[in-house]
Amino acid sequence: MLKKSDFYYDLPPELIAQDPLEDRSSSRLMMLDKETGAVSHHIFREIEDYLHPGDCLVLNDTKVIPARLLGEREGTGGYVEVLLLKRRQGDVWETLVKPGKKCRPGARLTFGNALLKAEVLETVEEGNRLIRFEYEGIFEEILDRLGEMPLPPYITHKLLDKNRYQTVYAKYEGSAAAPTAGLHFTRELLERIEVKGVQVVFVTLHVGLGTFRPVKEENVLDHHMHSEYYQISAEAAERINSTKTAGGRVICVGTTACRTLESAADDSGRVWPGSGNTEIFIYPGYRFKVLDALITNFHLPESTLVMLVSALAGREHVLNAYSEAVREQYRFFSFGDAMFIS
Repeated sequence: MLKKSDFYYDLPPELIAQDPLEDRSSSRLMMLDKETGAVSHHIFREIEDYLHPGDCLVLNDTKVIPARLLGEREGTGGYVEVLLLKRRQGDVWETLVKPGKKCRPGARLTFGNALLKAEVLETVEEGNRLIRFEYEGIFEEILDRLGEMPLPPYITHKLLDKNRYQTVYAKYEGSAAAPTAGLHFTRELLERIEVKGVQVVFVTLHVGLGTFRPVKEENVLDHHMHSEYYQISAEAAERINSTKTAGGRVICVGTTACRTLESAADDSGRVWPGSGNTEIFIYPGYRFKVLDALITNFHLPESTLVMLVSALAGREHVLNAYSEAVREQYRFFSFGDAMFIS
């Protein structure tokens, strides 16, 4: 049995990064050899030295929406917090609401001096609420004015600049969390990588908050993965496939780009264009169909993301590398440092 506790490591809370660095590309970078487990220490901008002409770098161009709304309940004036998870249709959204007990179907909510109003329609799986919003004008513009970035629960500092929880190439709105491995790239660094002869390709996966949902079952295989929407263009699929045919490496930036490609590939490793929802759960024993290497951040103990990187590099290699990162005082999680598994 694959146990949740097999993926535990001890992390001092002071190593959880609370703020982004001023220069995105100045984070630290740990290189991990997936075959030998050997590690070495670098600065992120040096990543270009380890990418070769003919490689294909795959990035997730999703954009985080300011999905956290703070308001009050009509009539009582009681505080309410709403987190937008997924647009169901039109102005109806699946949301996470606090306090849930006070927001039963029929409850009316108001935000920003009634610039935005809402009604709770029903309770769905995992206690989420379907909410219909009411407003005048354009919803996205109102959300941009009233909403806050939905930072992960382990970040307690207020984010001063919304753009620092977006990648510089973020394009398609729909995520409730950032694909954080991409936060280290600047436009200049990406340009230098392309000049070197590396193909830079974009796919889209809208990251859900399920990304932070803890694994509760001790038997890992009993964990139910959340569903996320992805899209791959014909051009992106063709460029990834031609890289594989020519013997180049496909290097994913982040676990979301990895999950997108592995979901869209057939057993021969060919990536097919299209869109859909994926619940792919990658853990040790999984055979990667497309991915050759991965640029990623340091993930929470016992999380599905630690399981994914362990599937690529081996659990012992990963846990040894994490222990080294703790000893070397690396910064962990969303605003933290990076690892290149190759």
